[in-house]
Amino acid sequence: MARGIKSQYLVLLSFGLLIIVTNSKNFVNGKPQVPCYFVFGDSLVDGGNNNDLNTASKVNYSPYGIDFPHGPTGRFTNGRTVADIIGELLGFQNFIPSFLAATDAEVTKGVNYASGSAGILVESGKHMGQNVDMNQQLKNHEVTISRIANILGSNELAAQHLNKCLYMSVIGSNDYINNYYMPKIYKSSMIYSPAQFANVLIRQYSQQLRQLYNYGARKVGVASISNIGCTPNATAYYGRRGSICVDYMNFAASIFNRRLTLLVARLNLELRDAKFIQLGSLGYVFGTKIPGHADIKPSSTCCDLDEYGFCIPNKEVCPNRRLSIFWDGFHPTEIISRIAGAAEFVVLQAIL
Repeated sequence: MARGIKSQYLVLLSFGLLIIVTNSKNFVNGKPQVPCYFVFGDSLVDGGNNNDLNTASKVNYSPYGIDFPHGPTGRFTNGRTVADIIGELLGFQNFIPSFLAATDAEVTKGVNYASGSAGILVESGKHMGQNVDMNQQLKNHEVTISRIANILGSNELAAQHLNKCLYMSVIGSNDYINNYYMPKIYKSSMIYSPAQFANVLIRQYSQQLRQLYNYGARKVGVASISNIGCTPNATAYYGRRGSICVDYMNFAASIFNRRLTLLVARLNLELRDAKFIQLGSLGYVFGTKIPGHADIKPSSTCCDLDEYGFCIPNKEVCPNRRLSIFWDGFHPTEIISRIAGAAEFVVLQAIL
């Protein structure tokens, strides 16, 4: 692991924990910084949208949620996700509900549309069954907007409300993990080079983010893809070839992230009344070791895995989740989400 990434992880660890300690009480007990918070994305931020879908990509069972206040809810981790942490630091008293679960009393404060295995492209992850891809998440948001307009009394009042909200999008990993790097199922890697595929994704993502803007979004955090080649699933399935991670997967993700940087800049230039910002802290902690605990390996997980890389139901898990980076084959433990979420919360202040 490069020294620069290690040092950035150390900074995030100390800074993130400081932010959690000093800010969580201040914001959670006061008025939220924004009136509402909308979350789009994949399993890194899914709050339970896959629970009722016909898919292998759902985790509303034990041991998932072992450290979450409400137990297994469909979150792909032991506790809170990075979206949950940011919501708490923003000052929301309750977790942002999933799309189908959101009541009229909750919907004006935000909705979580994220779906495990979903991607920017419609087809990504569909070999596992149903998911709510980014296009459908936007259609679901359109439904939410209609609900808010009915609650507030007019489209104009809804637009004024939505303009003040925070929107976060965490998506793109499945377009690689569950598409590009599955050549037996998807043909994308045979058609496109990594650079070409990144361009395909960015073109589609540009249209989706512009649609979000058309729906009223003016404060948007857009997450980079994490180091997908450092997940336990990647290193076990593809092999490290003498490295800590699967370097070619991380390289492909880095191409996308550089294109995303340019896209964010272009959106800010063209949509002058909006503020887009790129987020990337979660990517730094993937593939590192917990400082002071050399026995914790990047490829270690907290649970025994099934064929898809998810935890086997009702099996024992590692006793100290605070010393592990990964919960299952793909997803971070809550402590990692807390560190990354706290760091992202600071970055988001620039657009709030």
